Amino acid sequence: MNLVPENDLELTDEEMHLYSRQILLEGWDLDAQEKLKLANVLIVGCGGIGCTVAELLARAGVGKITLIDADHIEISNLQRQIAFTQSDIGFYKSEILAKRLVQINPHIRVEHHVAKLDETNAISLVSEQDLVLDGCDNFTTRYLVNQICKQLNVALISASAIGFQGQLFMVEGDSACYNCLFPKEQHNNESLRCADSGVLSTTPNVMASLQAHHALLYLGLNRMPLLQKLLLWDGLTMKQRILAFERDQNCSDCQARSTLES
Repeated sequence: MNLVPENDLELTDEEMHLYSRQILLEGWDLDAQEKLKLANVLIVGCGGIGCTVAELLARAGVGKITLIDADHIEISNLQRQIAFTQSDIGFYKSEILAKRLVQINPHIRVEHHVAKLDETNAISLVSEQDLVLDGCDNFTTRYLVNQICKQLNVALISASAIGFQGQLFMVEGDSACYNCLFPKEQHNNESLRCADSGVLSTTPNVMASLQAHHALLYLGLNRMPLLQKLLLWDGLTMKQRILAFERDQNCSDCQARSTLES
């Protein structure tokens, strides 16, 4: 975790009141809440998943949230991207979302970048984090996030949503990664996006809620229920499955990490 001045380590009386329902939970105590306050989280993509996961983590008390997205808000976004309204159309998503998070919780720090996560900025952004949450809508960025998190040994929870279905999994340490699960050379169809295939308004928000929940378990309690496991959610049948998967010994991202360690 990141070092902060001593007087910032403890929760203020106002924060204690704000987070009181969490602190009262059996299995979630003051120590877990203080861990959240010290946590740095990067959210990649401020769309349907990013809006919801950012708001939930802000309300829960994650100390610093960094947002990155290069897109403007369009009218078609309002159907599922809950941070935005008609008056926000034309403005940058990351900027508007950052302002909303500070309004929700003035006790946290929020940083935003109007940019795409790419090879020029990925290392500097990811290296400062305790956790990266990926909710982007394209394979190029998703594979890059996986690669950099693996390289820098930063935990990653990745969520995706399309149509009526969603997926969620976690990468941490020496675990299997996104490239193990979906080898890059086999999954390069960028047409599988909400803008092209459609999505029900609730689907990304369900997946974002699951992603945020897993993030809180990891940051506050160091629990990783989806490590090397793929959660599949079907919004038509309301069924959920969890499948275990293993590390691919030929995975280029895992091999690069092993080379760096040696």
